[in-house]
Amino acid sequence: MKKRILILTGILALGIASHFYIDQNYKKKVEGNEIKIKEEVIKMGNKYKWNLNDIYSDWSLWEKDFSKMEKMMDKINEYKKKISKDPKIFIEFLKLQEDVDILSYKVYLYPNMKKDLNGGDQKAGENLQRIITLFSQYSTSVAWVTPEILTIPKETMVSWIEGNQDLKPYEFNLMELYRLQGHILDAKSEKLISYYGQYQGAPKSIYSELSTTDIEFGEVEFKDGTKLSMTYGNYSKIMATNMDQGERKKAFDTHYKTFEDYKNTYGAIYRSSLQRDFAVSQTRNYRSTLEAALEQNNIPTSVYENLIEVAKTNSEPLKRYARLRKKILGLKSYHSYDGSIPLVDFQKEYNYDDAKQYVYDSIAPLGKDYRTKMEKAIGDGWIDVYESKGKRSGAYSVGVYGVHPYMLMNYNKTLDNVFTLAHELGHTMHTLLSNEEQPFATHDYTIFVAEVASTFNERLLLDHMLKNTKDPKEKIALLQQAIRGITGTFYFQSLLADYELQAHELVEKGKPVTPEILSGIMAKLFKEYYGDSIETDKIMKVLWARIPHFFNSPYYVYQYATCFASSSVFYDRVTNENYSIDEREEALEKYLTLLKSGGNDNPMNQLKKAGVDLSKKETVEAVTKDLDRLLDQLEKEINKLKE
Repeated sequence: MKKRILILTGILALGIASHFYIDQNYKKKVEGNEIKIKEEVIKMGNKYKWNLNDIYSDWSLWEKDFSKMEKMMDKINEYKKKISKDPKIFIEFLKLQEDVDILSYKVYLYPNMKKDLNGGDQKAGENLQRIITLFSQYSTSVAWVTPEILTIPKETMVSWIEGNQDLKPYEFNLMELYRLQGHILDAKSEKLISYYGQYQGAPKSIYSELSTTDIEFGEVEFKDGTKLSMTYGNYSKIMATNMDQGERKKAFDTHYKTFEDYKNTYGAIYRSSLQRDFAVSQTRNYRSTLEAALEQNNIPTSVYENLIEVAKTNSEPLKRYARLRKKILGLKSYHSYDGSIPLVDFQKEYNYDDAKQYVYDSIAPLGKDYRTKMEKAIGDGWIDVYESKGKRSGAYSVGVYGVHPYMLMNYNKTLDNVFTLAHELGHTMHTLLSNEEQPFATHDYTIFVAEVASTFNERLLLDHMLKNTKDPKEKIALLQQAIRGITGTFYFQSLLADYELQAHELVEKGKPVTPEILSGIMAKLFKEYYGDSIETDKIMKVLWARIPHFFNSPYYVYQYATCFASSSVFYDRVTNENYSIDEREEALEKYLTLLKSGGNDNPMNQLKKAGVDLSKKETVEAVTKDLDRLLDQLEKEINKLKE
């Protein structure tokens, strides 16, 4: 349960994304004044690096806080069998628990981020293991907390809150406990379950070792004599840049053959993950694994089911895009390995400083205060920009409570990288606004709304760049970027969500789970979503073994699609000039209020207050209509290029 007052969350989820854009010597006038981001805030040497001194200047200070936290954790258990008797003692306990949680952000993330910068940093690795072990031990030692809180009658708790202002910040989380009371066991049972906490992560750990550490991909020799192992990175690069369909096919077949060869092992890992989820749902009195996953944030299962239904029954624009790509690329047949190559030869590189300027200028519609905060986020050592030896791949934004958010990038000057910058800055600004406006107890927003701000900022960037380019090829590249956002973030994630539900239902219904059955589900879904617009590549059906979210974060991916649908509505209401100025200003205020609301309510309620109701099918259907409009625009630009 993701409630700070119950148990130390400790190991924090890092938002990871991958989208980007940029141009050189770029300036834009905002409100009549020429804005140019000031780079002199940071000295040139540290300009593109994290300043982790904002957390700790050296390991000795980290050690002091580690020891301090250990003592605070020990003190927590002195409140056992006391917190239900007196509101003053209960308040003391909550404040101490909160102090532990606040300190945990710094103590955990400092070694974690050090290791992300250099995987070979042994000291960081050792200290990270120490803190993870401490969190695990602490989790078991405080298993009594939630059951003891629930011995306090709800009516009594309400009266305590009404009579004590110090309890007000905790009200939402406390009331959530009572809502979920039917799924919380007695203290003895909760402690017993806590011992298995580390082992519940075994499928994730085994999958990670198999798919990263132990995996050996086959090698492909290309026509120019180059030989490459089809690792994740090499495979992705070939799919996105090699214009020879035959060579892409070789790379595709070789890459997926690795998963086909190990399908029995992957199948065993996934089966154990599905069985674990079913066991947890049964232990905690849920009707299904889906309900167990969604009920924590009070999200109706109908939202998940509606998403799948809308995506599947409105997949014609997805098929239209595949057919259009086939035609533009001049292919006799269109396959899965043809989906990432550019439609036009566009090799432009975007310098990072220009990328920042683009992103900064694009968020002008969000107001002066937002821009001021953004300027600080991109200027003061909050972003580690470039790839370096030992640095982890990808990109993410993470908030260090009491300090500020940090962003990790591996910037490589591509258009996709510019969008990743906008995306991650969306997360960073969401975190910053939530931390500023909310007390600690409700500062942390849920994953269900996490991708709203990031995808909203991508839409702003797209619109801004389309308006400011005269290069027809760049326009096509931008439109392709936007279309890929819908096909990849909305449709494909909905397909994966559909898959997860069907896979879990196998276990719930007592049916066998074999690699053949798992692959059969994937093959059937591809046919339902893509129809005959894409040729059936048999080896593609083992895709399930390549999706880490299935093994790491069950029932997670659907939130990418729901967030995308939500941000589409917000973007339309804030920027569409068919609405009056007053209507747009009201929509903007509601949107910013959402970003400032942290976790002070259930996410469905937060979105409804801001004007988005995901329980309505038309909210989700709007995304499919957006894709059709973008395809119309793409065809128009392609035809212009031919003239």
